[in-house]
Amino acid sequence: MATASQPAAPTLIGSVQRALRLLEAVGTHEDGAPAKQLAREAGLPLPTAYHLLRTLTHEGYLRREKGVFVFGDAAGRLVGGGVLQNRRTRVEDSLARWRDSIGVPVYFAMYREGEIELVAVADTPAAPAVEEWADFRETGHAHAIGQCLLSQLDLKARQDHLDRHPVEAITPYTLRNRQSLLERLGGMGRMEPLVERQEYALGTVCAAIPITAGSTAAAMAISLPLHQEERLLPAIGRLQNEIGKLFSSLAFSISI
Repeated sequence: MATASQPAAPTLIGSVQRALRLLEAVGTHEDGAPAKQLAREAGLPLPTAYHLLRTLTHEGYLRREKGVFVFGDAAGRLVGGGVLQNRRTRVEDSLARWRDSIGVPVYFAMYREGEIELVAVADTPAAPAVEEWADFRETGHAHAIGQCLLSQLDLKARQDHLDRHPVEAITPYTLRNRQSLLERLGGMGRMEPLVERQEYALGTVCAAIPITAGSTAAAMAISLPLHQEERLLPAIGRLQNEIGKLFSSLAFSISI
């Protein structure tokens, strides 16, 4: 005998199938797509698509950004991080191209969940990256990337970070106190490169460029041996000139 709950099974399976078609449609658009387009590509009525998109967003499988839907963190976990890994690979490829064309190590970092995260580095044996001899997250006050990221935060978030990771000298050239750091950061222009000389590592000079997309703070940076300091500003200028081309080419995404 059929029970009252049996008719619900085909409906549930159908909902799952429709949701999967929407996820497949999202997966064909690297930079996301609006609900109407996804509904059309998945062959679904718009009201049905809206309902499923809201559910998928609530569960973390999708994220809505500027009117388009992209994969959320849960989708990345679902596929074993494949989507995120593809994005990371594109970032690394972009950094490698600049490393080769400019001839310097190139770094990309983000400020995520209250911490400095070095996402990718491209270097060569002839032009090696700076060795992380002191924990990179805890010494953001001392290196160009960290200072560049902190300069993009509002004062409250900046103070919170420094409460958790206090300013302390790690070389003779490191800023000695919080006030000196805040004054430096407060004096930075919006897109001005930040330069530090031997504050994190002796014998090294670094420069970082701020990158802000929505509420996400990110930075690209380069480093050189101290005796090649005259190359620093021309090299960071070349990198800065390429940033617009990078984003307009859609070859790079900071949503990783």
